[in-house]
Order: sequence, then structure tokens, then C-alpha cells
Amino acid sequence: MPAYLNHVPAVVLRLDRNPFHHGTLGAVRSLGRKGVEVHAVVESGGGPMGRSRYLRAVHPGPAGGLDPEAPEALLECLTGVSERIGRPAVLIAMDDLSAIAVSRVAPMLRERFRIPHQPDNLPARVADKAELSRLCARWDVPHPETVIPASGAEAAEAAWRLGLPVIAKWSRPWLLPIGADGLRSTTLLRTTAEARRLYERSAEAGSRLLLQRFLPAGPDTDWFFHGAFARGGRPLLAGSGRKELSWPVRTGLTAVGRWLPDPAVEAAGLRLAERLGYQGILDLDFRRDELGCFRLVDFNPRPGAQFRLFADSAGLDVVRAMYLDLTGQQVPQPSGGPGRVFVAENYALLARVRGGSMPRRPAAVSVDPAGPAGASASSGPGQGQGQESDPQRAPKRSAGRAGVETAWFAADDPLPFVAMLGALLGRGAGKGVRALRGVPEQGRRTALAVVRAPRQRVRNEEPTGSAAPASRPVPPEAPAEPDELVSR
Repeated sequence: MPAYLNHVPAVVLRLDRNPFHHGTLGAVRSLGRKGVEVHAVVESGGGPMGRSRYLRAVHPGPAGGLDPEAPEALLECLTGVSERIGRPAVLIAMDDLSAIAVSRVAPMLRERFRIPHQPDNLPARVADKAELSRLCARWDVPHPETVIPASGAEAAEAAWRLGLPVIAKWSRPWLLPIGADGLRSTTLLRTTAEARRLYERSAEAGSRLLLQRFLPAGPDTDWFFHGAFARGGRPLLAGSGRKELSWPVRTGLTAVGRWLPDPAVEAAGLRLAERLGYQGILDLDFRRDELGCFRLVDFNPRPGAQFRLFADSAGLDVVRAMYLDLTGQQVPQPSGGPGRVFVAENYALLARVRGGSMPRRPAAVSVDPAGPAGASASSGPGQGQGQESDPQRAPKRSAGRAGVETAWFAADDPLPFVAMLGALLGRGAGKGVRALRGVPEQGRRTALAVVRAPRQRVRNEEPTGSAAPASRPVPPEAPAEPDELVSR
């Protein structure tokens, strides 16, 4: 018997075209396992996620894609989906573009969908890197030193003053034209000339250029915060974790992550949500600097792809908590969870081949389930009576893997894993054949990474006895081409 009442369907929306987005599959499984009728609005077919037993139907997104500044096509698309479902549904945006577009058409969808209340174009404001920098300064949230240049000369001067190499970001990356050569949301710049040239492409990029001080990566530097919030920024479920392995190595998404409560990270996330009056799901990225200070580097107004890391002993996660809140049901008090590990099998394998090391299982430690006051994911509203405990629907886990959540493999839903593996191997084989034939192709970085890695490691090694100054760490090699398999 389903654990959730009202039988309200759910629609997960993803407008980015990455078929390997495991977060969407996580949302489908999370709600489907509780008896919710789940629909997905994604690219045609839905990729491996479309094979899930917990997915009722896949609906195509707006024909020809979506202009984020003119989301009327999304309104038409979602209206059609609502008519096919036949009753109101909970709508969950799974990527930045979806969250921004939904917030702009939300007033016209209120009778068809249950959507978090996010006024004043809030998702676009927090996802805008320039606006985020101002919010952090206003509310005393540590943030990398940032400069917004007004000319190419200012960009060159700022890059020199911040200290090379420097990080360059476009303030509104969702406006970047598809396939634009050399325009990526984030770029590592090594010279002032590169900063000047990149600024001169601002009109093409569609938003302002930001330059940030480079914070070197390390084994304990990349952290994240996930949370689900009711009206007024009241936390339903929240927690912090550490990125153990990423793809691309040192710079990309979480390939392996661990749930580790940290008071500083959790306090910063909760403070931001409260002051914004944020309702909905968010995913924040932090980097620890050389002095041990956590600095907020990204605000994503939607679930992170690894959100299932923060599932308690009964399976409660931010997507389930948001569904319960939007359908007027009580969100249970979370129980247990810290110490869990999340593994995205495809990206973990690529990162391991590239030279990363898999984290070791730590010795058992005693973790206070309450965590810091109001901050830990294991502390929620505190009023539930165990709605999440439904042994008939909950997936069974073997005792040896109770603390590990895999992105793709699930014993109760194996077909997405099989489809992902087949698609990944098929792409790799196809790229290899085309490379042997000498046919150029965009997005070759994944296929060539293993070939280039030994050469890059040798190039970055310091010769014995070198007198070169060591005042600044050597940054990782910047990727030369976009990777069609990775969506940040």
C-alpha cells in the first residue's frame, strides 16, 4: 500500500539535454518507490532514465528547445502535459534552466501544478553569479574575491591583481549559445591577454564576465549543501557533504560524495535560505580555501544530481520532503544518515582511470543524529510519525552496502543501469572508430582523456632541484573542449 496519501502525481522537468543526468533518475525512483505516479518531461526518449520501472510516462520538452528569456514554449508544453495527466501534479525542476523558466511561468500554472512559491524571479537571481556575489557580500557569506570588469583593459588588470591563474565565469551561463567555440560557463585563465579576449566576447555570451580568485583544489576542499525548504525558508531537510571524487578530476561534478555534517557549511546554507525566504530545493557548492574558510562558489535553485546521498534510514530525501510539503502532508523527523556514500558509477570509473583515488571506508564513528541546531539533514521539522516507514514499498538493501547509494544500479530497478552502460560503451566504441578513421568530432575530451593523462602528469611535475617559487599551487590542466557526457 502506498505510504503517501492524496495520490497526487509528480512531474520531473529537465530541459538540459544530458541523457546521463542521474539526478533525474534519482527523483523518479525516490517518488515512484512510495507509490507516486511519476512523469518526466525531458528530451525524446529520456535516455537510460526512461527505462525505469517507476516512470509512468516520458513527455517531450518544448519543440526546438527553449529560450530562457521567452519561456512561453514551456508554458504550452506543460499545459499539454497537464491535460494528458488529467489532474494537478507536483512539478520538480531538475536543472537551472528548468527552475528559472518555471518560476517565470508559475503564475499561469498554479491551477495545474503544485510549485514552490519563489517570487521576484528568485531562481534567476541566485543562479546569476554576479547577483550571488552581491548577496554574499550583503549577508556576510564567505565568497571568492570577485571582480566584474567593465572593459577588456579592466579584465586584464583584474586578472593580474587577483593573481594568475584566475577563474572566469559568465554571470548567466544558461544564456550561452549552444556550440559556441571557446565559451564555457567556467574557464581557467592563465594570462591577462586571455582575460581581455574573453571579455571582448561578452555580447556573444549574453551576460557579464566575472573574474574570481583561484582557489586550488585538494582532497578536503570541495563541499556541498542540499536542502528542502517550506515557505519563509523553514528547513524541512538539510545537510552537508564532501566531494571525494569528481569528474572531470578536481573540477567537475560529484562522482563520489560522502555525507559529513559540518557546522560552518550548514549554517551558511540555512542563513541564505532564511534571508531569501527560499521555498523549494537548493544545492550549494563550497570550496575550502588555504585558511580553512568555506567559500560559496555556486547556488543551484534545484536538486543536486547527488541529492540521494542525503536520504535517511527510511529513504526520506529532499525530493520526497518537498513532495510531502507541497501536497499538504507532514514531513517526518529524519533519522540517521550521516556517513553515507554516493557513487555515480560512470563518472567514478572515468575519474579513477584518470588518476583519482576511490575513498576508503572510514572507521565507524558516533554521529549525533541531531547535528548542529537546525542545520543537519538529520534534523527536520520534528513532528512526523514515521510516514516514510513502509516495508512493503521500501527497497531492500543488503547489510554490507547499507551506507552506499549508487546513482544507476538498483536491484529493484536494473534497466536504467543496463541502458546507461550500453549507451556509454556504444559512445566510446563509436568515438574510437571515428578517431581511427581520422574524422574530427566535437566533445572528444572523454575519449582522449586517458591517452592525454600520462603526458599531462609528466608535464606538470616539477623537476628535481627546481628553484621555481612554490608560493602558489599549480592549478589543474583546464579542459580544452566541452564534454557532451557531463552536465554541471
